[in-house]
This record gives sequence, structure tokens and C-alpha cells, in this order.
Amino acid sequence: MSKIIDFQCDPSKYRHWRVQYDGGVATLFMDVDENGGLFDGYQLKLNSYDLGVDIELADVVQRMRFEHPEIGAVVMRSGKDNVFCAGANIRMLGGAAHTHKVNFCKFTNETRNTYEAALADSGQNYICAIKGACAGGGYELALACNHIILTDDGASNVALPEVPLLAVLPGTGGLTRVTDKRKIRRDRADVFCSIEEGVRGQRALDWNLVDEVVANSKFEETVTQRAQEFADMAGHAGRKGIRLTPLDRQIGESSVTYSTVEIAIERAMRVATVTIHAPKDDAATNIDVLHREGAASWMLRCARELDDAILHLRLNELDIGVITFKATGDAQKVIAHEALLLNNQDNWLAHETLLYWKRVLKRVDMTSRSLVALVEPGSCFAGTLAELLFAADRSYMAEGEFEGDNRP
Repeated sequence: MSKIIDFQCDPSKYRHWRVQYDGGVATLFMDVDENGGLFDGYQLKLNSYDLGVDIELADVVQRMRFEHPEIGAVVMRSGKDNVFCAGANIRMLGGAAHTHKVNFCKFTNETRNTYEAALADSGQNYICAIKGACAGGGYELALACNHIILTDDGASNVALPEVPLLAVLPGTGGLTRVTDKRKIRRDRADVFCSIEEGVRGQRALDWNLVDEVVANSKFEETVTQRAQEFADMAGHAGRKGIRLTPLDRQIGESSVTYSTVEIAIERAMRVATVTIHAPKDDAATNIDVLHREGAASWMLRCARELDDAILHLRLNELDIGVITFKATGDAQKVIAHEALLLNNQDNWLAHETLLYWKRVLKRVDMTSRSLVALVEPGSCFAGTLAELLFAADRSYMAEGEFEGDNRP
């Protein structure tokens, strides 16, 4: 097997992002280590990114939800002078297999969607503060934020040069967000994607490519003020987060084992079987217990493990054509654990855990493999796990009992 791409990381391992917390405001610096590419053969110059940069960003966004629920505003900005972000690294794309490009593109857009929805879902408003060139995938990072501030220094600009340059990945949300989200006139969108030099200053504001254009001398003051305003509106002060502890995971030659999820791979058949184990313990009786359990609670732990399992199969098991889902254990316990969240949706942790399951199930739905669900004696496709049954392309239910197996 080639190098395993690991989607698990934590802030102590970040090479490309830095986060500063100040009350209800977090500042997220994109400061890409140009020698920190996921593979050999290219440098991540001009704050360009590859999958490794995006894996860290996805981790930041996830921890912002669970470990820092007090945050109401996140300012995304560059940690380098004269450039915000040059987009996806061209040399990386040039040397990557088609399958890697497709899965990179898909993961990138799922990450953008997650922080774009953070305002409506969780009251966390992402602000993009642009100084320097912001082009291609860099502008797509900005477009997924809910408020864009551009400094007016005569050089900083936004660009989506699909026509004059390579337009390698025009489907990661850039043009769609320009027209559908920012409602930019189609004739202006045509011009915008056909010019290499981008759009600066007042013209960028007039075309609604950004939300504010600020004189360079007032840029820092304005960004700070706007972030504090958004944080105050969120009203998250006083929330205490939980720690997203490392997953319990063992990767074998033909298996990946977690505490609630197992993957068994039959390479000759090109089939991976994902088995989810129902909780063995009774559900907590009140929401305070859920907070004490933190990342160890079954609903959150299972969501994190299934998420990692799907990403592992997407990027590391490219020959697998079929993913089969099984679920075993006590269905009533699955329903009881889910009920605790559904009955306490006004609690931020219960709410975030349900939202995370929504994102995981979307990820399953967008996985380009044939999905099969097998309902057998002992199965527990109930509550949230029933969604996997509904997401499958085909589902098969056994009639009666298996020999020597009297489970219902």
C-alpha cells in the first residue's frame, strides 16, 4: 500500500495554520509551510495549499465547534506579507492522479461548506480579512466566509482566473458562490473569471465581490471592530467546550478498527465492510452527564470514527468499489442515545453532535462508491443509523434467522 493519508491531527501538529483566541473572537492565520507538502516533488509557495493544508483546516473548524463554543467570530487571514492565498498548488495537481484530484476537490468543498454553514448552524461567523493577492482557491476560501473585508492598498485583489490560467478545479464552489451566493451579475462574472490580474478596491465592492473595502491605515482597526461586533451578536460567552481526544484506532493490512466502527477489506472482491457497533451502556439520563463524557459519549465518538473511516476508504483504498454497511447491537440503546440529543437541542453540545452527524451522513452520501446495507439478525439500523440504510444504493434484509443465530 502507498503512503497512508491520515485525517487525524491536533493543534500541536499544525504546520500551516495558527489560531489565536481572544474572548469570543478567534483569529485564524494561514501560514503555509512551503516545505510541508503532503507528498514530495513540490513546494507550497505563496500560501498555496494541498490536501494536507485542508486536513488541518478541517480540524481547526471542527475544534472551533466543540472545543471553543464560546467563539462567535473567526477571522481568517494570511500569516504572510503581500499574499493572502494563491489557491491549490499547481505542481501538486500536475503530479496527482485523477482519483486524488477528485477526492481532494470533494474534501476541500466539504470543508468550505462546514465553516460556511457555521453561522446559520452554530452562530460562528467567519470573516475573511484580505491583504495581498487572493486568487483561485484562495478566493474560494474567502467566498465560503460570510463577510469579506479587502484592504485598499492599490495591490490587494481578488481573482478567479478560470479562463486565462489553468482552471484545473473549477468545480470547488468558486463560480457557484460568485453567482448564487453573492448574486454577481452574469456579465460581470464572465469578465471576472477571464482576467488574470483580478479586481481591486472600490470596483471589487461595487461588483459585490467583497463586503467592505477599507483604507490600509484603518484595516486592522476595522477588522478587529467587525469581529467583536459579530462575536457580541452571537452571545456565546460563558460556554465551556469539550476536548476532542485522539481516536482509538488501529490500522492493519486489511482492516481498520475503532471503538465503535470496524472496516474489513476483501481486496480480491474490491469490497469493504463497515460495521457499526451499538452502544453497550445505557444512555445518560441528563445532559450534564453528556458534558462530563465529552468526546467519549457514544453518539459523538461513533460520528468521529465513521467520519474518519469514510475518509480513509476514499483516499487510501482507491481500488475498493463497494462499501457494505452493517450495524450490530441493541437498537433500543441506539434510539435512547439519540433521544438524549433530540430532547436537548437547546444545549450547544447536543446541537453540535446532531449537526456533526448530519455532516457525516452527507459525506457518506457524496462518497463515489456503490453503497450496500445488509440487514441481518442482530442488526440495529435504528434512529440515526437508519440513515445509513437510506443512503445506501441497495439494501438487503435477511428473512428469518441464520442457523445457530437466534438474534432478532
